[in-house]
Amino acid sequence: MDNSGRPIRFKVTALLLVPIVSLVLLWGFAASLTLGDGLRLLEINTLVNGVATPSEKAVIELQYERLQSARHLKTRSGRELLVQQRLKSDRALAAFRRLVLAEDTQETVGEDLRMRLTTVFAEVDRLPAARALVDSGSADAIRVIDSYNRIIDSVFRMYDQMILVPDISIYQQARSVTALGEAKEILSRQRALLTAVGPGGRLNDAEHAAFAQLVSTRRLVQRQAMARLDAELRGPYGKLDASAVNRAFVTLESRVAASRQLPTDLSPVDRLWNEVEHEQAQLVDLLVGRVIPAATAILVQIAVAGGLGLVMLVLSVLLSLRFAGRLAAELGALRDVARELAEVRLPQLVDRLRRGRPAPEEPLPRVEGTPEIRDIGQALDSVRHTAYEAVADQARLRRGVSQVLVSLARRNQSLLHRQLTQLEAMQRKEEQPETLADLYSLDHLTTRMRRHAENLIILSGAAPGRGWRNPVPVIDVLRAAVAEIEDYARVQVLPAPSVSLAGSAVTDLIHLIAELVENATVFSPPQTRVIIRTELAAAGLAVEVEDRGMGVPEPELAELNRRLAESPEFDLADSDRLGLFVVATLASRLGVRVTLRPSPYGGTSAIVLIPAAVTAEEAPALP
Repeated sequence: MDNSGRPIRFKVTALLLVPIVSLVLLWGFAASLTLGDGLRLLEINTLVNGVATPSEKAVIELQYERLQSARHLKTRSGRELLVQQRLKSDRALAAFRRLVLAEDTQETVGEDLRMRLTTVFAEVDRLPAARALVDSGSADAIRVIDSYNRIIDSVFRMYDQMILVPDISIYQQARSVTALGEAKEILSRQRALLTAVGPGGRLNDAEHAAFAQLVSTRRLVQRQAMARLDAELRGPYGKLDASAVNRAFVTLESRVAASRQLPTDLSPVDRLWNEVEHEQAQLVDLLVGRVIPAATAILVQIAVAGGLGLVMLVLSVLLSLRFAGRLAAELGALRDVARELAEVRLPQLVDRLRRGRPAPEEPLPRVEGTPEIRDIGQALDSVRHTAYEAVADQARLRRGVSQVLVSLARRNQSLLHRQLTQLEAMQRKEEQPETLADLYSLDHLTTRMRRHAENLIILSGAAPGRGWRNPVPVIDVLRAAVAEIEDYARVQVLPAPSVSLAGSAVTDLIHLIAELVENATVFSPPQTRVIIRTELAAAGLAVEVEDRGMGVPEPELAELNRRLAESPEFDLADSDRLGLFVVATLASRLGVRVTLRPSPYGGTSAIVLIPAAVTAEEAPALP
């Protein structure tokens, strides 16, 4: 993006805006992450009430149904108890499905958990098939138990997704509690298998392999889970592990795994199940009780850290803007000083020195700010001093050149005046026509030389020595101007109004009109004529010099008119425009306006508008 025209304040602000925006985005990202963690923990309470608790009740009912189904397969009795348990399971599953599909629960459930729930419900839909196996009486116990196991396993995989909380300590403890729940589920499977075989029964090969695997898995899962629990959560289970109930079950478990023979008394299994179910419920309550304080702690951290971060962010923004404003103000002051130097001081200095007026050297105002800004200010002042010295030296040089030119021109003017006087005396004495013509030619040549010498005086800012005290008729002024050019025979002066010009302006007007007429003869074909017209105007007297040459292109004509209007100072390097500088200088001195425009004949017309202040009513003869 091109921002070359932008102000310095915009550029400095844009420069500081990048780190500020980055800081804002970084703060917002960190705050959103931390806030998301806190809100996620607060949502756990909704997930517990809407998903975890009803699913746990459904699992417990399915575990009891599995047990009743195994018992029914063994004894072919207790059909009413099995039907009642199936009704309890159906009510628990219906409540689970209803709470999961509730609006507040759905707003909390994430995409991954929703996929897990879909899997759970798909497995639950297979429950009628498992029940049909039981009712058929042809399926063995392991197959029936496995059909219930798949449903319950899908629920535990859902728990794995639910415990993905942002607090690492709560996640570790929740993972251990879930593992203990899996150990409890394995205990339930052992109980169902032992019930299916019956007291005093003997395990076949498939049943023995399944039971042995359940024994090793339960012990491994429970040992690993207990190792990761903290002291508070491990307490209830620790006491249970050391209890007589647990020792009795472990002994029974080991004997059955070793001998395949079940004891006649399976009560240790039921007693341990009741204890484990009680302890698991307490353990879950303790874990859930930690979630809200943890979420509150995170939100407090957000309030403190985020608030402090916001305060620091606001301070950073304010300091950055203050810095940008101060730097922009310093650079703006430096810009004002540089602009004053370039647009005001140096042009005024150059103009005064060129006009020969005194121009005392004045230092620039001191620029305050950073060391770099002050150094630039000092550098600008050094540039000003150097420019002052250069302009002063140039003015002195120009004054010296002007004095030399004036001195030489005055000497030549004096000699030429003496030469003209002598030629006039010789003309009065001479009677021979040929000699008299030569003398007239020398007289005309000397007159032209005198005008060129006066050009040097005019360009040097001085006034020619000759002049008139009384007003002079305008026709005599025009004729005198024509007499001072080389090709005067091609010039036609049309009749002029009876108007006279002030004597003090006659010399300069003769010179001005002579320069214009000579320019017209030089830049027009030799066979054409140059016409001089004079008319009265509302603003004064208008003298028009018209040639019939090739004309001047519009851009160059506009540039010539600009120079004539502004009266530029004579440039020694632009010697081709000597007549232009002379005309512009004389016009500025007299208050005359000179304008060039295209002629109807293809050439150029120069119009000299002489102000009324220069004209006079009387018209004495030319002396």
